[in-house]
Amino acid sequence: MNTKLSGKMNMDMILHKNRINFFSSAIQSRNKKQGIPRPGIFILIIFLIGMSPLATFGQSDLPSESDYYQIVDVPIPDDIMLEVGGMDLMPDGRLAVCTRRGEVWIIEDPYQQNGEPEYNLFAEGLHEPLGLTYRDGSIYVTQRTEITRLTDTNGDERADEYKTIWIRPVSGNYHEYFYGPLFLPNGDMLVTVNLGWIGHGASLSKWDGWMLQISPEGEVKPLATGLRSPAAFALNKNGDIFYAENQGDWVGSGNITHLEEGDFAGNPEGLRWSDVSGSPISLKPGDVPDTGSPMHEVAQELPELKTPSVWFPHGVLGISTSGILLDTTGGNFGPFEDQLFVGDQGQSKVMRVFQEKVNGEYQGVVFPFREGFESGILRLNWGLDHSMFLGMTSRGWSSTGKELYGLQQLVWNGETPFEIKEMYAKPDGFELTFTKPVDRESAADPSSYEITGFTYHYHSTYGSDIINQEDAEVTYVQVAEDGLSARLAVDNLRKGYVHEIKAEGVTEAETGYPLLHAVGYYTLKNIPEGEQLKVPEEQMQETNEVAEDDTSQDIDSHKHQTTQPESWTSGPDKTITISATDAMTFDVTDFEVEAGSKVRIMLKNPTDLLHNLLIVEPGQLEAVAQSALNMGLDGPKRDYVPQSDNVLFYTSLVDVGDSQSIYFTAPEQPDEYPYVCTFPGHWQTMQGVMTVTEN
Repeated sequence: MNTKLSGKMNMDMILHKNRINFFSSAIQSRNKKQGIPRPGIFILIIFLIGMSPLATFGQSDLPSESDYYQIVDVPIPDDIMLEVGGMDLMPDGRLAVCTRRGEVWIIEDPYQQNGEPEYNLFAEGLHEPLGLTYRDGSIYVTQRTEITRLTDTNGDERADEYKTIWIRPVSGNYHEYFYGPLFLPNGDMLVTVNLGWIGHGASLSKWDGWMLQISPEGEVKPLATGLRSPAAFALNKNGDIFYAENQGDWVGSGNITHLEEGDFAGNPEGLRWSDVSGSPISLKPGDVPDTGSPMHEVAQELPELKTPSVWFPHGVLGISTSGILLDTTGGNFGPFEDQLFVGDQGQSKVMRVFQEKVNGEYQGVVFPFREGFESGILRLNWGLDHSMFLGMTSRGWSSTGKELYGLQQLVWNGETPFEIKEMYAKPDGFELTFTKPVDRESAADPSSYEITGFTYHYHSTYGSDIINQEDAEVTYVQVAEDGLSARLAVDNLRKGYVHEIKAEGVTEAETGYPLLHAVGYYTLKNIPEGEQLKVPEEQMQETNEVAEDDTSQDIDSHKHQTTQPESWTSGPDKTITISATDAMTFDVTDFEVEAGSKVRIMLKNPTDLLHNLLIVEPGQLEAVAQSALNMGLDGPKRDYVPQSDNVLFYTSLVDVGDSQSIYFTAPEQPDEYPYVCTFPGHWQTMQGVMTVTEN
């Protein structure tokens, strides 16, 4: 079996992990292959004598994502390359998976309740299927050129009937991917068609860049266009359609967008088919201005243009938006029922989306949720036990997860994380609800929050920088008596803009812990009408003069010394050269230096991604990595180096093909000092240890 197997997980332990496990996990080493944390005698003694966990561990041992949601490997046989293109759960709990290599596998007992799962080949010979759905005893796949229904008619567990439902025209371009089908209540199927690629997105064949509705008889009804790379789509709790889009030409950043019949989602290439019989759209490619003005401004002059419901800031919350999964677990996956979970192929992570309707349009907020998966996430499905299955592939589409493919399970342990649960737009600001009561003093302090508005260019250029960035000051906060919500009065709200909110000063009432994820991004398509918050005049926060650029990193010369100090007349006592690798690791993962010695570290970057290297205090690697993740828009400006006493020495982000040296005097205290790359998605695998020995 595959060596990625981390061992059979005890599911009862996962689902019923008690309070002692929760706090003991804070002092155990963690990574994505770790088993369930077990309490130590030290923790039991603390509980027996009644000591506070906070007093014992302090703020340095904060809960992490893995304390609530455990990643479990589903083992894959060595001779199966499970590059997941599509995935669906069958009524009996088996998992049907199609691969980019043209196979369909049925996986028995993916929950590993009776040992390792069993893989049965159901079909083969397909052309890069990127979608799969089980329906009425058959499996439907969207392979490159058609929708195919696969049926086992003789009961031997192999498909012996391959029936074509609809054939689509193709040009032969490698980028004409085909996704779906998603069944509607009336039995029709939804599919989406990727644009081709000729240096930019191109609609080379009929219906490239469209969402189509296909009847069981193969009749085609075009619904919407303007799509570029619509790798995933799903229905929300109201039965409305949302699709996931990736950054590219005409797309400033990843997003999810609500689609209705007749919508134009932004990329004009598909409009070349708008005059075909049955098209609900009359726009032509030349009708779309290429001025670089923000998309919401162009939409005011072009009513057919549908702007995203929720933007996902590129490089901060994903780079390649993928699967969408509605939480239908009824609270069995945490307190996020009816919200959407959205995967990311490039950063191997899952985000969480809450939406509301304002003036008839969907808008909402995206939060980080769980990172650290082993490959690029493409598909998400619920299991019968309310766990989340994640199908992954990375070949040709590089990801932070180092494996070429994978199948993993995300299991909630029953503990509720302290999170912003929902975020609502208000006439004069926002209202936040929380999963647990907040410390009312911290939540009522306007300085506990930072809000920044920004947007993107809408143009034919690939992607966009963040533009029109401005602070939006929180002037007053009203906290509910139960501590479960806070109403924020905010200056400089801007319709159509994304608003980054940081709530890093808000703490939980019971433990004093900060939010697990203190940052989110709300897309404010509309500002609702209604009663504004009554702000007591004596509690209005005075406006402080802020420098035009107050986000620049305060450089501590001894932490970031990039030239050899003049006093080092004999040079460093030791030079260590460390290179980033294509496997998302450092090629040197441990070295020794003497206490108080002069050290030079050279970080080389021969890969096609950005990397840095931070040396941190013992035991603080994960805390520093989480702080870097929470930097949000400030991350790129500060090279993902958080301002923290736990950061001892650091390099800047090193560009592709470049290197940087840092010079420092080793700590006087002998110990093991971790080092890590804090670029989003890298820290789980890019780690090492500098051991300081006595001189």
